[in-house]
Amino acid sequence: MLVEPTITAFLPTIKQEQSKQFYLNTLKLKLISEDDYALEFEGGGVRLRITIVEEFTPHPFTVLGFNVEDITSQAKSLTKKGVEFERYQTFNQDDLGIWTSPSKARIAWFKDPDGNLLSLTEYSS
Repeated sequence: MLVEPTITAFLPTIKQEQSKQFYLNTLKLKLISEDDYALEFEGGGVRLRITIVEEFTPHPFTVLGFNVEDITSQAKSLTKKGVEFERYQTFNQDDLGIWTSPSKARIAWFKDPDGNLLSLTEYSS
């Protein structure tokens, strides 16, 4: 049994420099290490290790999510930085690409430079 482990999330990249700039400058995560094998970031007490790979095909589903308190302001801020939010015909999304789920959580999806699908989620209180 694990007792209060620190969690590290992993993502692949074939675009090391673009990924570095995206996670550091666009998403404002803290870069804590970089070598020939990976970039490692930290945000909210969680580590994100972006492993450098030779080949990669992105998955069609969300692989990493960020819980936020004000999704509207976060989406506007990211849009100003050039992030494009995904649009899905099956969801009724607002002008920013935010969908309100049946649980009332508000969610928006976007991709990193490698096409990894990421999300923002604001949970209702």
